[in-house]
Amino acid sequence: MTLAEILASLFPAGHQVVLENGLLSGKGPRADGTEIAVVGVDGRKAIGIDEAAWLARKVLDTLEAGGTAPILVLIDSDSQRMSKRDELLGLSEYLAHLAKCLNLADARGHATVGLLYGHTAAGAFIATALSTRTLLALPGAEPMVMDLPSMSRVTKLPIEVLQEMARSTPVFAPGLDNLMQTGAVACLLDPTRRLDLQLDEVLKALPAQGAHAPDLRDQLGKARNGRPKAVDIARRVYELARPAR
Repeated sequence: MTLAEILASLFPAGHQVVLENGLLSGKGPRADGTEIAVVGVDGRKAIGIDEAAWLARKVLDTLEAGGTAPILVLIDSDSQRMSKRDELLGLSEYLAHLAKCLNLADARGHATVGLLYGHTAAGAFIATALSTRTLLALPGAEPMVMDLPSMSRVTKLPIEVLQEMARSTPVFAPGLDNLMQTGAVACLLDPTRRLDLQLDEVLKALPAQGAHAPDLRDQLGKARNGRPKAVDIARRVYELARPAR
């Protein structure tokens, strides 16, 4: 689906979402009369310090406006912008700031939902879609935290070894199917059905505890046999840490 088709299906009564230099912001109505705030990236735009700061400002604007409008993060991006300027000016800190703004919004009662509809990778993926409380995707989305050639350069392992590991261990493999199996992506939306109705179903099913809402991704990963150990390890760490408080 194109961005225009996605927005039309999400907001059949119209919307105020604007695309500006590859960045999205605005809002649209839900069927019950409330609003959804929208931010995002389109056209495989790389996220540098300027883009990260701009998106973070839009998230903070939603908080300052009051209320508890959900925030929908639409993503079709490149990776982070790996330029000398961005790196020297602290790109990692800007990306972390964006992620923290989304976490703060969710803690303040603005349910954050990511929707992958195109490509995304690396730091840009982590600071946007993976920093929402729940992540959805449309068929054909192409997410990856790191592709196998890059992973080979970092780990110094031959790419053939990583390819073999990826066949049996989803955490080593890029792609939508593997991220579904690890629990990072909660569910796929059906492009043949109205997206607004599907999004409403997701929002109504989200816990309302805000900062205390459970993160279910490790549980999904175990249920889907993509991360069979994560939830048990996390629970054990929590149990060991509690007496020390």
